[in-house]
Amino acid sequence: MEPRIQFAQTADGVSIAFWTLGEGMPFVHMPWIPWSHIHLSWQHPRTRRWYQLLSEKRKVVAYDGRGTGLSERDVSDFSLEANVLDLEAVVDRLRLERFALFGFGESGPVAIAYAARHAERVSHLVLWCAWARGSDITKGARGQAIAALRQSGDWELYIETLASISLGRLPEERAERAVAFMRQCASPQTVQAASQAIEGFDVAELLPQVTAATLVLHPQRESWFQADVPRSLASRIPDARLVVIEGVPPRPYFGNVEAVVTAIDEFLGEGEEAAAPAAPSGLVTILFTDIEGSTALTQRLGDAKAQEVLRTHNRIVRDALKAHSGSEIKHTGDGIMASFASASRALECAISIQRALAQHNESAEEPLRVRIGLNAGEPVAEEEDLFGTAVQLAARIAAKAEGEEILVSDTLRGLVAGKGFLFADRGDVALRGFEDPVRLYEVRWREDPD
Repeated sequence: MEPRIQFAQTADGVSIAFWTLGEGMPFVHMPWIPWSHIHLSWQHPRTRRWYQLLSEKRKVVAYDGRGTGLSERDVSDFSLEANVLDLEAVVDRLRLERFALFGFGESGPVAIAYAARHAERVSHLVLWCAWARGSDITKGARGQAIAALRQSGDWELYIETLASISLGRLPEERAERAVAFMRQCASPQTVQAASQAIEGFDVAELLPQVTAATLVLHPQRESWFQADVPRSLASRIPDARLVVIEGVPPRPYFGNVEAVVTAIDEFLGEGEEAAAPAAPSGLVTILFTDIEGSTALTQRLGDAKAQEVLRTHNRIVRDALKAHSGSEIKHTGDGIMASFASASRALECAISIQRALAQHNESAEEPLRVRIGLNAGEPVAEEEDLFGTAVQLAARIAAKAEGEEILVSDTLRGLVAGKGFLFADRGDVALRGFEDPVRLYEVRWREDPD
Protein backbone atom coordinates (compact mmCIF):
# COMPACT_ATOMS: atom_id res chain seq x y z
CA MET A 1 0.00 0.00 0.00
CA GLU A 2 1.31 3.44 -0.93
CA PRO A 3 2.01 5.76 2.04
CA ARG A 4 -0.53 8.55 2.51
CA ILE A 5 0.78 11.98 1.54
CA GLN A 6 0.28 14.60 4.25
CA PHE A 7 1.32 18.24 4.57
CA ALA A 8 2.97 20.39 7.21
CA GLN A 9 3.24 24.18 7.32
CA THR A 10 6.59 25.84 7.99
CA ALA A 11 7.01 28.89 10.21
CA ASP A 12 7.45 31.00 7.06
CA GLY A 13 4.27 29.64 5.46
CA VAL A 14 5.57 26.97 3.06
CA SER A 15 3.60 23.73 2.60
CA ILE A 16 5.81 20.63 2.98
CA ALA A 17 4.70 17.20 1.72
CA PHE A 18 5.58 14.09 3.76
CA TRP A 19 4.56 10.52 4.43
CA THR A 20 5.26 7.89 7.08
CA LEU A 21 5.90 4.16 6.75
CA GLY A 22 6.21 1.46 9.43
CA GLU A 23 6.04 1.53 13.21
CA GLY A 24 8.50 2.03 16.03
CA MET A 25 11.38 4.43 16.58
CA PRO A 26 10.95 7.44 14.24
CA PHE A 27 13.61 7.70 11.52
CA VAL A 28 13.35 11.03 9.69
CA HIS A 29 14.71 10.63 6.16
CA MET A 30 15.73 14.03 4.80
CA PRO A 31 15.72 14.74 1.03
CA TRP A 32 18.74 15.06 -1.21
CA ILE A 33 18.27 18.75 -1.96
CA PRO A 34 16.88 19.63 -4.51
CA TRP A 35 16.32 16.20 -6.09
CA SER A 36 13.30 14.96 -4.18
CA HIS A 37 9.86 13.64 -5.04
CA ILE A 38 8.43 11.30 -2.40
CA HIS A 39 5.52 10.17 -4.59
CA LEU A 40 7.62 9.26 -7.64
CA SER A 41 10.30 7.72 -5.43
CA TRP A 42 7.74 5.28 -4.07
CA GLN A 43 6.76 4.31 -7.63
CA HIS A 44 10.33 3.26 -8.44
CA PRO A 45 11.04 -0.37 -7.39
CA ARG A 46 14.57 0.30 -6.15
CA THR A 47 13.73 3.38 -4.12
CA ARG A 48 10.62 1.70 -2.75
CA ARG A 49 12.71 -1.27 -1.62
CA TRP A 50 15.10 1.16 0.12
CA TYR A 51 12.25 2.66 2.12
CA GLN A 52 10.68 -0.73 2.84
CA LEU A 53 13.94 -2.14 4.22
CA LEU A 54 14.44 0.91 6.40
CA SER A 55 10.87 0.67 7.74
CA GLU A 56 11.06 -2.99 8.78
CA LYS A 57 12.37 -2.02 12.23
CA ARG A 58 11.22 1.58 12.60
CA LYS A 59 8.85 4.32 11.49
CA VAL A 60 10.30 6.10 8.45
CA VAL A 61 9.31 9.71 7.81
CA ALA A 62 10.16 11.06 4.35
CA TYR A 63 9.48 14.55 3.02
CA ASP A 64 10.09 16.83 0.03
CA GLY A 65 12.00 20.02 0.70
CA ARG A 66 10.59 23.38 -0.27
CA GLY A 67 10.38 23.99 -4.00
CA THR A 68 10.61 20.28 -4.84
CA GLY A 69 8.40 17.24 -5.33
CA LEU A 70 4.91 17.68 -3.91
CA SER A 71 5.91 20.50 -1.56
CA GLU A 72 5.09 24.09 -2.40
CA ARG A 73 7.00 25.08 -5.54
CA ASP A 74 6.62 28.86 -5.55
CA VAL A 75 9.41 29.71 -3.09
CA SER A 76 12.61 31.72 -3.29
CA ASP A 77 14.40 31.13 0.02
CA PHE A 78 16.61 28.03 -0.02
CA SER A 79 18.99 29.07 2.73
CA LEU A 80 20.21 26.69 5.43
CA GLU A 81 17.77 28.23 7.90
CA ALA A 82 14.88 27.83 5.48
CA ASN A 83 15.68 24.14 5.04
CA VAL A 84 15.81 23.75 8.83
CA LEU A 85 12.27 25.18 8.91
CA ASP A 86 11.14 22.38 6.55
CA LEU A 87 12.47 19.72 8.92
CA GLU A 88 11.00 21.46 11.96
CA ALA A 89 7.58 21.67 10.32
CA VAL A 90 7.44 17.92 9.68
CA VAL A 91 8.67 16.74 13.10
CA ASP A 92 6.43 19.24 14.88
CA ARG A 93 3.44 18.23 12.77
CA LEU A 94 4.01 14.60 13.81
CA ARG A 95 4.84 15.60 17.42
CA LEU A 96 8.09 13.62 17.32
CA GLU A 97 9.84 14.17 20.63
CA ARG A 98 12.78 11.85 20.05
CA PHE A 99 13.93 10.47 16.71
CA ALA A 100 16.84 9.38 14.54
CA LEU A 101 17.78 11.78 11.74
CA PHE A 102 19.14 10.79 8.33
CA GLY A 103 20.99 13.56 6.50
CA PHE A 104 21.18 12.67 2.83
CA GLY A 105 23.79 14.44 0.64
CA GLU A 106 23.11 18.17 0.53
CA SER A 107 20.71 17.89 3.47
CA GLY A 108 23.63 16.76 5.63
CA PRO A 109 24.51 20.32 6.78
CA VAL A 110 20.83 20.92 7.60
CA ALA A 111 20.76 17.74 9.69
CA ILE A 112 23.94 18.79 11.51
CA ALA A 113 22.53 22.24 12.28
CA TYR A 114 19.29 20.78 13.61
CA ALA A 115 21.05 18.11 15.71
CA ALA A 116 23.39 20.69 17.26
CA ARG A 117 20.49 22.98 18.19
CA HIS A 118 18.03 20.28 19.32
CA ALA A 119 20.12 17.75 21.20
CA GLU A 120 17.10 16.79 23.30
CA ARG A 121 15.23 15.54 20.22
CA VAL A 122 17.84 13.82 18.03
CA SER A 123 18.82 10.44 19.48
CA HIS A 124 20.92 9.31 16.50
CA LEU A 125 22.38 11.15 13.52
CA VAL A 126 23.16 9.20 10.34
CA LEU A 127 24.95 11.10 7.58
CA TRP A 128 25.26 9.73 4.04
CA CYS A 129 27.57 11.43 1.51
CA ALA A 130 27.45 14.49 3.76
CA TRP A 131 29.75 17.45 4.26
CA ALA A 132 30.00 20.57 6.45
CA ARG A 133 31.01 23.40 4.08
CA GLY A 134 29.81 24.22 0.58
CA SER A 135 33.47 24.47 -0.41
CA ASP A 136 33.79 20.74 0.30
CA ILE A 137 31.84 20.03 -2.90
CA THR A 138 32.94 22.98 -5.02
CA LYS A 139 36.72 22.94 -4.56
CA GLY A 140 37.18 19.64 -6.38
CA ALA A 141 37.60 19.54 -10.17
CA ARG A 142 34.40 17.57 -10.69
CA GLY A 143 32.38 19.86 -8.43
CA GLN A 144 33.61 22.91 -10.30
CA ALA A 145 32.82 21.31 -13.65
CA ILE A 146 29.27 20.44 -12.60
CA ALA A 147 28.71 23.95 -11.24
CA ALA A 148 29.92 25.44 -14.52
CA LEU A 149 27.66 23.11 -16.48
CA ARG A 150 24.67 24.10 -14.36
CA GLN A 151 25.38 27.78 -14.87
CA SER A 152 25.80 27.31 -18.62
CA GLY A 153 22.05 26.93 -19.02
CA ASP A 154 22.20 23.54 -20.78
CA TRP A 155 19.63 21.92 -18.50
CA GLU A 156 19.46 18.54 -20.25
CA LEU A 157 23.22 18.02 -20.35
CA TYR A 158 23.48 19.13 -16.74
CA ILE A 159 20.96 16.65 -15.31
CA GLU A 160 22.19 13.81 -17.54
CA THR A 161 25.74 14.37 -16.27
CA LEU A 162 24.61 14.72 -12.69
CA ALA A 163 22.55 11.52 -12.92
CA SER A 164 25.55 9.62 -14.24
CA ILE A 165 27.70 10.81 -11.33
CA SER A 166 25.06 10.30 -8.63
CA LEU A 167 23.70 6.94 -9.75
CA GLY A 168 26.71 5.28 -11.30
CA ARG A 169 26.72 3.48 -14.62
CA LEU A 170 23.21 2.35 -15.49
CA PRO A 171 21.70 0.60 -18.53
CA GLU A 172 20.41 3.16 -21.01
CA GLU A 173 16.74 2.57 -20.23
CA ARG A 174 17.24 2.95 -16.47
CA ALA A 175 19.41 6.02 -16.98
CA GLU A 176 16.63 7.63 -19.03
CA ARG A 177 14.11 6.92 -16.25
CA ALA A 178 16.45 8.47 -13.69
CA VAL A 179 16.83 11.63 -15.77
CA ALA A 180 13.05 11.79 -16.25
CA PHE A 181 12.63 11.57 -12.47
CA MET A 182 15.09 14.43 -11.90
CA ARG A 183 13.22 16.61 -14.41
CA GLN A 184 10.08 16.29 -12.29
CA CYS A 185 11.73 16.97 -8.94
CA ALA A 186 12.22 20.68 -9.45
CA SER A 187 12.28 23.40 -12.10
CA PRO A 188 15.60 24.59 -13.58
CA GLN A 189 15.11 27.90 -11.75
CA THR A 190 14.66 26.14 -8.42
CA VAL A 191 17.69 23.91 -8.98
CA GLN A 192 19.79 26.97 -9.82
CA ALA A 193 18.63 28.93 -6.77
CA ALA A 194 18.89 25.98 -4.39
CA SER A 195 22.35 25.01 -5.66
CA GLN A 196 23.67 28.53 -5.22
CA ALA A 197 22.33 28.58 -1.65
CA ILE A 198 23.86 25.16 -0.93
CA GLU A 199 27.30 26.38 -1.95
CA GLY A 200 27.09 28.85 0.93
CA PHE A 201 26.15 26.28 3.60
CA ASP A 202 28.69 26.15 6.44
CA VAL A 203 28.09 24.25 9.68
CA ALA A 204 31.73 23.47 10.51
CA GLU A 205 31.58 25.38 13.79
CA LEU A 206 28.53 23.36 14.88
CA LEU A 207 30.19 19.94 14.51
CA PRO A 208 31.65 19.82 18.06
CA GLN A 209 28.20 20.72 19.44
CA VAL A 210 26.53 17.56 18.09
CA THR A 211 25.87 15.26 21.05
CA ALA A 212 23.72 12.62 19.33
CA ALA A 213 25.29 9.26 18.54
CA THR A 214 26.56 9.81 14.98
CA LEU A 215 27.33 7.48 12.08
CA VAL A 216 29.06 8.90 9.00
CA LEU A 217 28.43 6.61 6.03
CA HIS A 218 30.27 7.05 2.75
CA PRO A 219 30.45 5.06 -0.49
CA GLN A 220 33.94 3.97 -1.49
CA ARG A 221 33.32 4.97 -5.12
CA GLU A 222 32.33 8.56 -4.29
CA SER A 223 34.34 10.98 -6.42
CA TRP A 224 32.16 14.07 -6.01
CA PHE A 225 34.45 15.51 -3.34
CA GLN A 226 37.84 14.67 -1.89
CA ALA A 227 38.36 11.56 0.24
CA ASP A 228 39.36 13.53 3.34
CA VAL A 229 35.91 15.17 3.61
CA PRO A 230 34.08 12.27 5.33
CA ARG A 231 37.09 11.60 7.58
CA SER A 232 37.23 15.25 8.60
CA LEU A 233 33.49 15.30 9.22
CA ALA A 234 33.60 12.23 11.49
CA SER A 235 36.67 13.44 13.37
CA ARG A 236 35.06 16.75 14.38
CA ILE A 237 31.79 15.28 15.69
CA PRO A 238 32.37 13.89 19.20
CA ASP A 239 32.58 10.06 19.20
CA ALA A 240 31.29 9.80 15.62
CA ARG A 241 31.85 6.57 13.71
CA LEU A 242 32.95 6.46 10.05
CA VAL A 243 31.96 3.51 7.84
CA VAL A 244 32.96 3.29 4.17
CA ILE A 245 30.80 0.92 2.09
CA GLU A 246 31.86 -0.76 -1.15
CA GLY A 247 29.71 -1.23 -4.21
CA VAL A 248 27.35 1.67 -3.64
CA PRO A 249 26.94 4.89 -5.70
CA PRO A 250 26.14 8.25 -4.05
CA ARG A 251 22.45 7.29 -4.18
CA PRO A 252 22.51 4.03 -2.21
CA TYR A 253 19.31 2.50 -3.57
CA PHE A 254 20.97 1.96 -6.96
CA GLY A 255 23.74 -0.20 -5.48
CA ASN A 256 24.19 -2.61 -2.61
CA VAL A 257 21.24 -1.25 -0.66
CA GLU A 258 21.31 -4.14 1.83
CA ALA A 259 24.82 -3.19 2.99
CA VAL A 260 23.78 0.39 3.72
CA VAL A 261 20.58 -0.60 5.54
CA THR A 262 22.47 -3.22 7.56
CA ALA A 263 24.99 -0.60 8.70
CA ILE A 264 22.13 1.69 9.75
CA ASP A 265 20.27 -1.15 11.49
CA GLU A 266 23.36 -2.17 13.46
CA PHE A 267 24.08 1.40 14.50
CA LEU A 268 20.53 2.18 15.59
CA GLY A 269 20.18 -1.22 17.22
CA GLU A 270 23.23 -0.64 19.40
CA GLY A 271 21.92 2.75 20.45
CA GLU A 272 18.43 1.46 21.19
CA GLU A 273 19.81 -1.40 23.28
CA ALA A 274 22.09 0.91 25.24
CA ALA A 275 19.37 3.48 25.76
CA ALA A 276 16.65 1.08 26.84
CA PRO A 277 16.18 1.33 30.61
CA ALA A 278 15.82 -1.81 32.65
CA ALA A 279 12.20 -2.56 33.52
CA PRO A 280 11.62 -1.44 37.09
CA SER A 281 10.52 -4.01 39.63
CA GLY A 282 9.29 -3.86 43.20
CA LEU A 283 8.32 -0.55 44.77
CA VAL A 284 8.46 2.28 42.21
CA THR A 285 7.55 5.96 42.43
CA ILE A 286 5.57 7.27 39.46
CA LEU A 287 5.65 10.94 38.47
CA PHE A 288 3.34 12.65 35.97
CA THR A 289 3.67 16.20 34.63
CA ASP A 290 0.86 17.94 32.77
CA ILE A 291 0.81 21.38 31.17
CA GLU A 292 -2.15 23.36 32.47
CA GLY A 293 -4.51 24.61 29.75
CA SER A 294 -2.54 23.06 26.88
CA THR A 295 -5.53 22.98 24.51
CA ALA A 296 -6.34 26.64 25.10
CA LEU A 297 -2.64 27.42 24.74
CA THR A 298 -2.54 25.83 21.29
CA GLN A 299 -5.69 27.66 20.16
CA ARG A 300 -4.30 30.97 21.40
CA LEU A 301 -0.72 30.67 20.12
CA GLY A 302 -1.11 28.36 17.14
CA ASP A 303 0.58 24.99 16.61
CA ALA A 304 4.13 26.25 16.02
CA LYS A 305 4.31 28.55 19.07
CA ALA A 306 2.57 26.01 21.31
CA GLN A 307 5.10 23.40 20.22
CA GLU A 308 7.91 25.72 21.34
CA VAL A 309 6.30 25.92 24.78
CA LEU A 310 5.99 22.12 24.88
CA ARG A 311 9.68 21.74 23.98
CA THR A 312 10.60 24.04 26.88
CA HIS A 313 8.59 21.83 29.23
CA ASN A 314 10.25 18.70 27.84
CA ARG A 315 13.75 20.11 28.20
CA ILE A 316 13.22 21.22 31.81
CA VAL A 317 11.63 17.92 32.83
CA ARG A 318 14.26 15.77 31.11
CA ASP A 319 17.12 17.77 32.62
CA ALA A 320 15.60 17.21 36.06
CA LEU A 321 15.09 13.48 35.40
CA LYS A 322 18.72 13.13 34.40
CA ALA A 323 19.90 14.97 37.51
CA HIS A 324 17.76 12.86 39.87
CA SER A 325 18.14 9.38 38.32
CA GLY A 326 14.63 9.30 36.89
CA SER A 327 13.60 7.25 33.84
CA GLU A 328 11.25 8.70 31.26
CA ILE A 329 8.58 6.10 30.49
CA LYS A 330 6.67 7.98 27.81
CA HIS A 331 5.47 11.33 26.57
CA THR A 332 1.75 11.80 27.11
CA GLY A 333 1.18 14.62 24.62
CA ASP A 334 0.89 17.38 27.24
CA GLY A 335 3.34 15.98 29.76
CA ILE A 336 5.77 13.24 30.71
CA MET A 337 5.45 10.06 32.76
CA ALA A 338 8.57 8.96 34.64
CA SER A 339 9.59 6.39 37.23
CA PHE A 340 12.08 6.37 40.12
CA ALA A 341 13.57 3.68 42.29
CA SER A 342 13.75 6.23 45.14
CA ALA A 343 10.74 8.14 46.48
CA SER A 344 12.99 10.91 47.81
CA ARG A 345 14.68 11.33 44.43
CA ALA A 346 11.30 11.52 42.74
CA LEU A 347 10.12 14.27 45.07
CA GLU A 348 13.39 16.17 44.71
CA CYS A 349 12.96 15.94 40.94
CA ALA A 350 9.40 17.32 41.13
CA ILE A 351 10.59 20.25 43.24
CA SER A 352 13.49 20.87 40.84
CA ILE A 353 11.06 20.96 37.89
CA GLN A 354 8.77 23.52 39.54
CA ARG A 355 11.68 25.74 40.58
CA ALA A 356 13.16 25.63 37.07
CA LEU A 357 9.77 26.50 35.59
CA ALA A 358 9.36 29.39 38.03
CA GLN A 359 12.75 30.74 36.98
CA HIS A 360 11.80 30.34 33.31
CA ASN A 361 8.50 32.16 33.84
CA GLU A 362 10.21 35.24 35.29
CA SER A 363 11.31 36.27 31.79
CA ALA A 364 9.13 34.13 29.51
CA GLU A 365 6.76 35.76 27.06
CA GLU A 366 4.36 32.86 27.63
CA PRO A 367 4.38 31.53 31.26
CA LEU A 368 4.40 27.76 31.55
CA ARG A 369 2.28 26.34 34.38
CA VAL A 370 2.67 22.63 35.05
CA ARG A 371 0.91 20.35 37.52
CA ILE A 372 2.74 17.35 38.97
CA GLY A 373 1.36 14.25 40.67
CA LEU A 374 3.24 11.40 42.35
CA ASN A 375 2.37 8.02 43.79
CA ALA A 376 4.30 4.91 44.81
CA GLY A 377 3.42 1.27 44.31
CA GLU A 378 4.29 -1.90 42.42
CA PRO A 379 3.22 -1.35 38.79
CA VAL A 380 3.25 -3.98 36.06
CA ALA A 381 6.17 -3.55 33.64
CA GLU A 382 5.50 -4.54 30.03
CA GLU A 383 7.15 -3.46 26.74
CA GLU A 384 9.06 -0.59 28.39
CA ASP A 385 5.86 0.82 29.86
CA LEU A 386 4.23 0.67 33.29
CA PHE A 387 0.62 -0.25 34.04
CA GLY A 388 -1.69 -0.85 36.97
CA THR A 389 -3.39 0.90 39.86
CA ALA A 390 -0.24 2.68 41.07
CA VAL A 391 0.17 4.34 37.68
CA GLN A 392 -3.51 5.22 37.29
CA LEU A 393 -3.56 6.83 40.72
CA ALA A 394 -0.48 8.94 39.97
CA ALA A 395 -2.14 10.19 36.77
CA ARG A 396 -5.38 11.07 38.61
CA ILE A 397 -3.41 12.92 41.32
CA ALA A 398 -1.62 15.00 38.66
CA ALA A 399 -4.97 15.85 37.05
CA LYS A 400 -6.26 17.07 40.42
CA ALA A 401 -3.38 19.51 40.91
CA GLU A 402 -3.36 23.12 39.80
CA GLY A 403 -0.59 24.71 37.75
CA GLU A 404 2.63 25.10 39.79
CA GLU A 405 1.41 22.51 42.33
CA ILE A 406 2.89 19.17 43.37
CA LEU A 407 0.39 16.70 44.85
CA VAL A 408 1.33 13.31 46.32
CA SER A 409 -0.49 10.33 47.77
CA ASP A 410 -0.47 9.40 51.43
CA THR A 411 1.65 6.38 50.48
CA LEU A 412 4.39 8.54 49.03
CA ARG A 413 4.29 10.97 51.94
CA GLY A 414 4.88 8.07 54.31
CA LEU A 415 7.88 6.85 52.30
CA VAL A 416 9.68 10.21 52.60
CA ALA A 417 8.78 10.89 56.24
CA GLY A 418 11.69 12.48 58.09
CA LYS A 419 13.47 13.52 54.86
CA GLY A 420 12.86 17.25 55.35
CA PHE A 421 10.04 17.77 52.85
CA LEU A 422 7.18 20.15 53.74
CA PHE A 423 3.58 19.07 53.15
CA ALA A 424 0.12 20.61 53.45
CA ASP A 425 -2.77 18.21 54.06
CA ARG A 426 -5.40 18.53 51.30
CA GLY A 427 -7.72 16.00 52.93
CA ASP A 428 -9.59 13.10 51.37
CA VAL A 429 -10.25 13.73 47.69
CA ALA A 430 -12.52 11.83 45.28
CA LEU A 431 -10.62 10.78 42.16
CA ARG A 432 -12.21 9.59 38.94
CA GLY A 433 -12.20 5.82 38.67
CA PHE A 434 -11.46 5.19 42.36
CA GLU A 435 -14.31 4.13 44.61
CA ASP A 436 -12.85 5.42 47.89
CA PRO A 437 -11.51 8.96 48.49
CA VAL A 438 -7.71 9.29 48.52
CA ARG A 439 -5.74 11.35 51.03
CA LEU A 440 -3.61 13.92 49.17
CA TYR A 441 -0.83 16.25 50.28
CA GLU A 442 0.56 19.35 48.62
CA VAL A 443 4.34 19.69 48.57
CA ARG A 444 5.67 23.10 49.55
CA TRP A 445 8.45 23.60 47.07
CA ARG A 446 9.16 27.33 47.03
CA GLU A 447 12.26 28.59 48.77
CA ASP A 448 10.05 30.78 51.00
CA PRO A 449 6.74 28.93 51.61
CA ASP A 450 5.10 32.14 52.82
